[in-house]
Amino acid sequence: MSSLDAVLSQIDANLDDSIDRLFDFLRIPSISTDPAFKSHCQEAANWLSAELNQIGFDARTEDTPGHPMVIAKGGEGQNHFLFYGHYDVQPVDPLSLWNSDPFDPKKETTPQGDVIRARGAADDKGQLMTFVEACRAFQQVNGQLPTKLTLFFEGEEESGSPSLVPYMEANRDRLSADLAMVCDTGMWDANTPSISTMLRGMVGGEVTITGPDRDLHSGMYGGPARNPIRVLTKILAELHDDDGKITLPNFYDGVDPVPADILKQWESLNHDGIGFLNEVGLSVPAGETGTSVLEQIWARPSCDINGIDGGYTGEGFKTVLPSEAKAKVSFRLVGRQDPIAIEEAFKTFITSRLPEDCTASFLLKNGSSATVMPLEAPEFGKAHQALSDEWPNPAVYAGCGGSIPVVGHIKEILDMDSLLIGFGLDDDAIHSPNEKYNLSSFHKGIRSWARVLDALA
Repeated sequence: MSSLDAVLSQIDANLDDSIDRLFDFLRIPSISTDPAFKSHCQEAANWLSAELNQIGFDARTEDTPGHPMVIAKGGEGQNHFLFYGHYDVQPVDPLSLWNSDPFDPKKETTPQGDVIRARGAADDKGQLMTFVEACRAFQQVNGQLPTKLTLFFEGEEESGSPSLVPYMEANRDRLSADLAMVCDTGMWDANTPSISTMLRGMVGGEVTITGPDRDLHSGMYGGPARNPIRVLTKILAELHDDDGKITLPNFYDGVDPVPADILKQWESLNHDGIGFLNEVGLSVPAGETGTSVLEQIWARPSCDINGIDGGYTGEGFKTVLPSEAKAKVSFRLVGRQDPIAIEEAFKTFITSRLPEDCTASFLLKNGSSATVMPLEAPEFGKAHQALSDEWPNPAVYAGCGGSIPVVGHIKEILDMDSLLIGFGLDDDAIHSPNEKYNLSSFHKGIRSWARVLDALA
């Protein structure tokens, strides 16, 4: 029996113990956004440090202005990898919609198979414990970790990570490695693992258009007075053309075509774009003409109006002509798009279309660039094969419609690419009542990380 086979057998034999440890972890209500749970976040960090010290790591809990960081180092070898996860969880509200206590984890049998039900089961305690348990199995079988590893767990991911960037900047040397691994992602489906290789960036914020210096009576001023809502909506409507393309000048600079082999792989997934829309009461794709729904989500930029406010919006009716109108607008970025350039283009787009007697002000968030992983790097091919060896279907290189800020921080601060592998599913109800994690995701997730570590080591 090879060393890897022995490790995989150890994982199988100790699955019940692994579940028990996960349940102990899940019982800690480490809700980071609520100050009432601060001591529980500390408890979760200490619990992780203790577990890691038991399996060959030099682990410690380190204070920040917010919740603690956990950093652990162990193993030897030429290759050095950083693994990131987070131990904090979302609030459980509304509690009345939970079928059981969210911090009393249970194993349940469902039509789709056995699941672990608890807050944090999928996001992110179950995910990070797949890696920890894989390391445990190597230690139990071989008496050592498979390669040089640094584990880095934060406790503020669900509350905006205010301590993350300062901590990373102050600890560059301790966190630097050859490659990062991040587990806060998912699979294509319950039988098909994925490696996320594209993350969209984002630019967003609020624009306010002001006209008259006060709200006006429409009976006295309606017609001759400029209405900011009318001005704003006209400009916003011009952000897209009839084919769904975004009309900001030079907006598509840096948008690269999807490589043919990756596009072919995506096509083989037979994604039902219409069915995807049907699930939310829609029937017709409304994005760029000539691109699939999957390609639009994973590899194309977007512009969305997320909210509009102005005038009287209370109960009843008030014939007011408002002084100002506001809109929240966000852009999802891909490839090499420059968030700063797009911020400036957006402001110019608005101000250049303002009529007389109107002004615009902006409150924009710090933008973030998209992230594209180097698939030509050998580590990605090795991880792809390792995952394919474990699951019924071969692994896929997937895009991600959202953003994972820590991946950008790892690239910008530590100058490292990230291997994004996770075992969550779309129906895990993360951030919602009755969150779950498939038992197969947990079990085969541990086995998957063992295979990946063996391949990379």
